[in-house]
Amino acid sequence: MCGIAGKVSLSSNQVTITDIKRMSDSITHRGPDDSGVYISPDHKVGLGHRRLSIIDLSPLGHQPMSYLNRYQIVFNGEIYNFEILRRDLMKAGYRFRSKSDTEVILALYDKYGIHFLNRLRGMFAFAIYDQKKNTLFCARDRVGKKPFKYYFNSQVFIFASELKAILTQPEYSRSPDLLAIHNYLTYQYCPAPETGFTDIKKLEAGNYLLLNINTGEITQERYWHLDYSQKMDLSENEWKERIMEKLEESVKLRLISDVPLGAFLSGGIDSSAVVALMAKNSSTPVKTFSIGFQEQKFSELKYARIVADKFHTDHTEFTVKSEDIEILPDLVKQYEEPYADSSALATYYLSKLTREHVTVALNGDGGDENFAGYSRYGIQKFVMNYEKFKLINTLINPLTHKMFEVLPSTFTDRVRKFSDSLNEKYSKRYVNYICYFDNNAKKSLYSDNFARLTESINSNDIVSKYFEYAKTPDALDQTLFTDISTYLPEDLLVKVDIASMTNSLEARSPFLDHELLELTAKMPNSLKLKGFNDKKYILKQALRGLVPDEVMFRPKMGFVVPLDSWFKGDLSAYVEKIILSKKALSRNLFNKEYIAHLLTEHKQIKMNHSSRIWAMLSLELWFREYFD
Repeated sequence: MCGIAGKVSLSSNQVTITDIKRMSDSITHRGPDDSGVYISPDHKVGLGHRRLSIIDLSPLGHQPMSYLNRYQIVFNGEIYNFEILRRDLMKAGYRFRSKSDTEVILALYDKYGIHFLNRLRGMFAFAIYDQKKNTLFCARDRVGKKPFKYYFNSQVFIFASELKAILTQPEYSRSPDLLAIHNYLTYQYCPAPETGFTDIKKLEAGNYLLLNINTGEITQERYWHLDYSQKMDLSENEWKERIMEKLEESVKLRLISDVPLGAFLSGGIDSSAVVALMAKNSSTPVKTFSIGFQEQKFSELKYARIVADKFHTDHTEFTVKSEDIEILPDLVKQYEEPYADSSALATYYLSKLTREHVTVALNGDGGDENFAGYSRYGIQKFVMNYEKFKLINTLINPLTHKMFEVLPSTFTDRVRKFSDSLNEKYSKRYVNYICYFDNNAKKSLYSDNFARLTESINSNDIVSKYFEYAKTPDALDQTLFTDISTYLPEDLLVKVDIASMTNSLEARSPFLDHELLELTAKMPNSLKLKGFNDKKYILKQALRGLVPDEVMFRPKMGFVVPLDSWFKGDLSAYVEKIILSKKALSRNLFNKEYIAHLLTEHKQIKMNHSSRIWAMLSLELWFREYFD
């Protein structure tokens, strides 16, 4: 696991060692063990690398790595099947100096060209410079575990694992992308390819990019996507066997390491399953790490302890308190894009704790996307059936509006949005349900200037279009495809990548093995979601006897930070001081009265606006970090 950076001059200017060192030094946290720089003979290409040593700790694993006196690579990630690939390549006549997966990537590229990507099983972002063809080939893994950001114009191409490396270069003049901020306020993240910075983009998951340095032309293509149209007709027992076989294989592959490893243990089904399979395949106690909160209704520590006790793990815990928000300005800097998933706070502290003991941690990310585990899938399944009754919709919608006027404050505004969108197209309803500031809220939030700037851009269209890309008539499959294409890579995986790599920790996700994803895409939805509420049905059945029932069949909590109570209590004055400050209001983006209304309504327990408030807080701190 590492940090990569690079620069290609498409003009008469030369790339210098100083340029590349400045970039790689800005992401030292991604690779504190080693660093390297490559400059091409004509000084038109520069590559930089920061190394976190995981496999092949010898100097032979140093990057940038050369091969056949033709290729140079900087690589971030892990290829779990590299030993099998290496043996096949050796049979074909290829020879290797190191025992690293990096050198295998270069040999594969030499043998198969860009089509070698479908042979890789793992997580990756890399750039390969071909000195003979004068091209730069860049790729990002299938689901987007590893980041790749870039700036490109007629004069230069600059890339890095984190855009803060790009900001070190004189060719880029930073400015905020206000349309990206408009989209951020809908989703709590900037949808790819946006980053929040004008003209800096991120390569979408499952895509590659080829730069012809001679012509300055870029080709970008998607090389992988999930196919939900080819269902397999298997019995329930056969599905259980296949799931366990593939999941255990995925876990075993991710135990390959030359440094200590452990696991995040949330106390939920997915991380518990990973820990159980790690324990089964480990000769020593698994090191597990959990995070909780003082507010017990948000804490899952007791369930994590049940799993830790059952599998006799070496268990460590940490409790997050409201005062731990003091790390937020630094966290905003690390996340570098506008980003408002509040669970990043807990994930950061969990990663910090874990790194004190191990260098690699497995987690349960991806289980909900594989097996339809989110509560919203059950709600949306209800809506799928509900839309058949148009007359009922027409009659009931006005009644629900009247009802919501007198309902207690425990009902969130997502329930209101659910009612508002019953007559919308399904894809539009789904986006309206998951969004943070919907179009109506934005009309109240935005200043006149910001409203005029964004009036022609409907943020909902960015995600709703993925329902059509899914190429399946089934609405739940469309929803899973959309979440795996958007919410997963742009929110969840960003959260874990930044939180872990800020602490020089590698995170691995067995549930996101692409072979497991492809298997579950072939599964009938009736085995994932039974009725409206029995989520992850087949996974639970497969894990019976392995994961404790009291963990598996409890209500899902999710990794939720208790912002609701924090913003009513200890942090109320802190938030108001920042988002209603003269500095914040001088940006002329938002309506002061509406922001004050959100804060008042939240404190008076009329409505839970905690997610919206967190989004405004994070955004203002982002402006202060990068533009003030």
